[in-house]
Order: sequence, then structure tokens, then C-alpha cells
Amino acid sequence: MKISTILDSIDSGRMVLPEFQRGYVWTRNQVRQLFSSLYKGYPVGCLLIWQTASQTAYRGGDSSASAGPVEMLLDGQQRLTTLYGVMRGKPPPFFDGDAKAFTGLHFNMEKEEFSFYQVSKMKGVPAWVSVSEVMASGYKGLSAFTKGTGTDEQREQNMERLAQLLGIRDISMPIDTNIRSEESPDVVVDIFNRVNSGGTKLSKGDLALAKICANSPDIRSQMNNELQKWRDVGYNFTMDWLLRSVNTALTGRAEFSFLHGKSTEEVQDGLATAVDKVGHCLEMISGRLGLDHAQVFFARFAVPVMVHYFVKQGKNTISAEEQDKLLFWFLQAGMWGRYSGSTETVINQDIAAINDNGIDGLLAESKREHKLRKVSADDFTAQSMGARFYPVLYFLTRVGESLDWGTGHLLKAGMLGKNSQLEMHHIFPKAQLKKAGYQREHINALANFCFLTKGTNLKIGSRLPEEYFPEIEKKALSSQWIPQDRELWGIDNYHGFLEARRKLLANEMNERLAGLLHGDDHWLEPATDAKHPVPGGVSDDDERAVLDGVNEWVVQNGLTAGDIAYEHSNAEGEPQAILDLAWPNGVQEGRGQPIALLLDEEQKTLAIANRAGFLCFDSVEELKKHIQQEHLDE
Repeated sequence: MKISTILDSIDSGRMVLPEFQRGYVWTRNQVRQLFSSLYKGYPVGCLLIWQTASQTAYRGGDSSASAGPVEMLLDGQQRLTTLYGVMRGKPPPFFDGDAKAFTGLHFNMEKEEFSFYQVSKMKGVPAWVSVSEVMASGYKGLSAFTKGTGTDEQREQNMERLAQLLGIRDISMPIDTNIRSEESPDVVVDIFNRVNSGGTKLSKGDLALAKICANSPDIRSQMNNELQKWRDVGYNFTMDWLLRSVNTALTGRAEFSFLHGKSTEEVQDGLATAVDKVGHCLEMISGRLGLDHAQVFFARFAVPVMVHYFVKQGKNTISAEEQDKLLFWFLQAGMWGRYSGSTETVINQDIAAINDNGIDGLLAESKREHKLRKVSADDFTAQSMGARFYPVLYFLTRVGESLDWGTGHLLKAGMLGKNSQLEMHHIFPKAQLKKAGYQREHINALANFCFLTKGTNLKIGSRLPEEYFPEIEKKALSSQWIPQDRELWGIDNYHGFLEARRKLLANEMNERLAGLLHGDDHWLEPATDAKHPVPGGVSDDDERAVLDGVNEWVVQNGLTAGDIAYEHSNAEGEPQAILDLAWPNGVQEGRGQPIALLLDEEQKTLAIANRAGFLCFDSVEELKKHIQQEHLDE
């Protein structure tokens, strides 16, 4: 089908550019390369269309097309959005992204090259013409662009080149429409990802949302608004995650295919219900467990299960003991990585257990898989801020009687002011431990972490415990599970200090878990032998700030933020390594190989990441250089 015909189909509403969660992600360099390839007659790939029934196909704005089947574009969204934006001079319907990526593309008639407008390079140079203006002019208007461009022979050559540029409209792009309209979203996603192995991957949530938006294009913006509200208070959730919660609230199932066929009104109601129940979950988890921001919020896929539980309860009152049992289950799910493997399967198992016997059914299901148990001192052998037990340490600090070592104030959740966050403090300073010959994994041991206010952290500085502990009241030290044996405060006894503190932390955690059960202790199985600590991870708040800075730079350049302290797990859901900053789907959501930034990491972590297919960088400068060369117009 000719490109001009395809664009007309978009205008008429016959072809829908679905609102996939990632929106428009192309960079100027990719826009330039697409038009250069089309100008030279190079192939630019096939389009994949899913013909699916729809009562109404919205064109965008206030207008709509006639009722009937919709041709939903699955593969080719970025290319057609680019073509539409440049050739029409405006974003297409349903556009979501930065229009600057395709605004201002120019063509040099003499050099036959494409570039985006630059005043110093193009002002007063007649050879540079706007591609959008050429497309709007048609063949009859081409002569206006060649005035003042040289001799008659040069103008004639320029006319030929402009005609060749305008001829892009008549290029045919192959279209594959072999996907049957009745196929489920799961099947369509599988087909798409098989034929599009080198490009942007679609998740099952992408396609389910695309089908929903064909009938209700406002849903995606509504979901984005809710996600932004949670980001504003410190929680970073994804569109897939929220859609999963809508799914469990509306259908009681994890698979997105169960959303197929739901009406606009049903989906709207499901979204409103999910947002309400998620809010209730977050209030419980932050208020009762103190897990009040994204960095310490583990087991996030337990929330869709909790949403279903609250929906099933309806208007029935949930007792304080029942809520505590639910929170007990949430902590267990986070500590033992309940949702690290097959998320859909586990969510369905847990929902079925709730339907059978409420909270007790949910606990019984987890216990059946030996994922309800006490913790051992060895469980706190973890290292880095990305370890599963890092949120556990934060939880203990926030819900216990922990005191700040400088102010003496309680560090309970909500007692430090709205949106406040504690700083992670190395009890034994990193520099001192490194100087004494300790390895990175021991320096960043979880038992060497505690949480303090910023002022106290700065006041302590790089002093050793044997120097600053005597200045702190015994009660304040004990509140942070510091061994009282002064011999362990010396740097030569650092390993003994870690061992003693791990025991204190484990005892405290087990008491907290038992307290949430209110005497119903038969749910708690004995602790098991802890596995070897997972290598890698973020070592302190300074390193975290560096990673935040990289993410900010990446987002400013129109790319996707990476996952900080990304837990790479095997097929069984067992963690293998914690990567400082990772893009498991590439910095452009599926384009290119996975990328990881590993700062001052051991060779073991690097080897695991390499085997998993990550392209690894050990410096911010090298990572930025790679992104600039491969993804940005530089």
C-alpha cells in the first residue's frame, strides 16, 4: 500500500495508531535515517496489521470515524508516526510523545542529505528546504524551492531531487494482515514478537491496552494521570502493573486476555476500583510497614492480589488482625521473591486461594510452597541497597523504636514530616574499611547499614564506631540493633560486628512477623539455610545519586529510564545478581540489546551480566558515549 494511502487511512480513522504504553520513542537520528533510506529506495520493513472489530474508532480530538472494523497497527507505529508527523507537518491522532523528534527535518538539494534545522547551518542557504513544506506543496509547487539555487542546470537537478523526495509518498510498504480478528491478545503478542525480534517488543499489556483504547482512547491518559500521582509521592509503577491491578479488580484473573470483550464502561469502572484499592494498599503498606517510597517497595505484584482481595470483601469490614495477616503475607512475598518467576501463574494461584478461603487460603498457598517462614541471621548477609532484605531493614527502622543518633528522635513512618526520606548510613565508613583491606562485598554488607537523618549522617562523617559510638546514648544504639560488646566496635573485629548485628536483626524481624500474626504462629515455618549473597548492587546514597543523574540525562534525551538496583533472576525466580542500573529491554524499549551500568563492581557481577546478554559499561562517560552514538543524533 502506498504511504500516501496509509496516511489517508489514518486521517479517515480506518487505521488506528494504538496508544501503546511507551508512546513515541524515536530519536531525531532515527527519523533522519528513515527518510534517507526512503529517498534512496532502500526497504524499510513491513507493517503488521490486526483487523479487529470496534464499535467506534476514534480519530483523535472530538471527531470519530464510522462504526466498523479497525485496522490496528501493531508493527510500524514508530515509522508511521514519523512519516505522518513529517509529511503532514503535525502529530498523528493518538500521538503521545515529543513532537520535536520529527519537527524541523530539512533536505539539502545539493548534497542530498537530511538534517534537522540549525540556524547557523541553514539560515540564508537556499539549498536547505523543509521536508514538511515540500510534501505539502505537491509537484506543482516544487519550482518555488529551487529559486536562487544556482544555474539553470543546477536548478533542474534540484527539481529532480525534490521530485524524488516527494516520490516518497508513492512508495509502497508491504502490509501483513494475516492475523485473524478473533485471535486473543496473548496469541497476537506472540506472533508480533516472533516477526519483530529486532525491533520494539510488545508486552501482553501493550496489546490489551491497545484494544481497550480502540473503543476508549481516554483510558491511557487516565491511567498515566494516576501513575503520575503515585510518582509524585515516591512510588514508580508501570502501566503494565496498573493494568494488571485493573484486571484483577474487574475479572479476578491475571491474564490480560480476560479483558478482551469488556465494554468501555466496565473498564472505566475497573480502573476506578483498582485505583481506589491500590490507594488503600499503599496506605496500609506505608503506614503499617513504613515502606514509603519506590526504593524500598518490594513485592509490587502482590498488590494486584491484594486489590482482588479488597474487591471480593466488598463493603464487609476487615478487622485489624486480618489486615495484619495480609501485611504479614506481603512481607513474606517480598523477602522470598514470590513474584520473581512466572508472575501470571502465581497471581492466579493466589487469587484462587483467596476465592476459596480468604486470607487463610492465601497464607496456605504460600506455605505450601515453603514461602512463609522465619528469617535467619544469614538472610541478612545480603549486600547492597538492591537486596531483598534492604526493605526489611528499612521496615524495622520505621516500625520499631529506632532513634536517630544525632537528634534522638523516633524514626517511625510519618514522624519526620511529609515525603521525608532517611539516608542510608555506613556504620563502619567505606573508606576506612577499604583502607583496612576489606572486600567490597563486606564493605557493603547489609548489617553495616542503618538509617539516619541527613544532618546526623553528615555529622558522623567518616569516623569509626569506636570513636563516635561512645557519644551516643546506649538506648539509641540498641534501638538500631548495635551489639553492646565494645570489642566489636573496632575495625579489626568488623566481621564479628556483622555477625552479631545480623543475629539481632533476625530476632527483631521474627518478633515483628509473629506480632502481625497475633498468636497464630502455626503459619511460620522454621528458617532455612540462606543461600550465598547475591553479588552486585548500589553501595550508598552517593552512588544512587549518580545513577539518578544518568536516568535524568537519558530521559531528557527522549529515551527510557533504567531500573536502579535491577535484580536479575533465573527462570526459577532466584536472584543471580543486582545490577546498578539496567535496561533489560534496551534504552528504547526493545531496540537493541540489554544494557547495564556497573560501577565499581566485582568481576563476578560483570560475568553474570554478560552471560545474561547485557552490554556492560563501568563508567558513566562510556555509557553516555554509546547512547549518543547508537541512539541520539550526534
